[in-house]
Amino acid sequence: MISEMIHTASLVHDDVIDGSNKRRGMTTINEVWGERKAILAGDFILSAASMALARIGNNTVVSVLSQVIEDLVRGEFMQLGSKENESERFKHYLEKTFKKTASLIANSCKAVSILVNSDPEVQEIAFQYGRNVGIAFQLVDDVLDFTACASQLGKPSATDLKLGLATGPVLFACQQFPELHAMIMRRFSTTGDVDRAWQYVLESDGVDQTNYLAQSYCREAIRQISLLRPSPERDALIRLTEMVLTRDK
Repeated sequence: MISEMIHTASLVHDDVIDGSNKRRGMTTINEVWGERKAILAGDFILSAASMALARIGNNTVVSVLSQVIEDLVRGEFMQLGSKENESERFKHYLEKTFKKTASLIANSCKAVSILVNSDPEVQEIAFQYGRNVGIAFQLVDDVLDFTACASQLGKPSATDLKLGLATGPVLFACQQFPELHAMIMRRFSTTGDVDRAWQYVLESDGVDQTNYLAQSYCREAIRQISLLRPSPERDALIRLTEMVLTRDK
C-alpha cells in the first residue's frame, strides 16, 4: 500500500511537471483542479505514506523506502539534462530509468524481504529482481510511446519526444541516423524535430533494440528469482516478467 501511495504521488507530480491532461485515459488532477491543488494532493499522499511507513516500526525498511523518494527526485532532475557523449548518454538514460521507475519496485521488493527474511542474500535477490523488472517495464513503456496508439496508452503517442526526452528507441536510432544527435541536444525544440525524429525511429531498428534490451533485463530478473526455492509465488514472479514484455498499454 505504501509503495502504491509513493507511486501515485509521483504520478500526480509528474503530470504537473509534464503539463499532462490525461493519465491512463483519465483526466489528470492538475487539469481538473489546477497545478497548486495537484501539487498539494501529491504532497498529502506522500505524507500519508510516510506516516504509514513510520507505523511499521522497522528502521531499515524506513531507510529503504525513503531511498525511493530520493531517487524519484534525483531521477526527475536527471531527466532535465542530456549528455553530449553517446555512450554516456545511454548510461545516463538507464540510470535515470532506475531512479524514476525501477528503484520503487526494487526497494519495495527489498523492504518486504527485510520484514520476512533476515538473510541478506535473499534481500539482495529481491532487490535485483525488482530492479531488472522495473527497468524492463520502463523500456517497454518507452517502446509503446512509438508503437501503441493513443487510445491504448491513455495518453497521446510521441509524448516523450514532445517533452524533449530521448528514450531508448531514439538513442538506438541515433546510431543509424547521426542527424538525431543535434535534435537530442536541443531537446527536439525546433519546428519539425518531433516528426523527423519519429520517422528516424520508425526507419531504424531502435524499437527492436529496445525490446531486446527489455528482454535481457527480464531474463536477469528470472535468473535472480530462480535462486530462491521453487514455490507458486516464485512461479508467479516469473510469469510477471512475461506480462511486462507482452503488455500493449
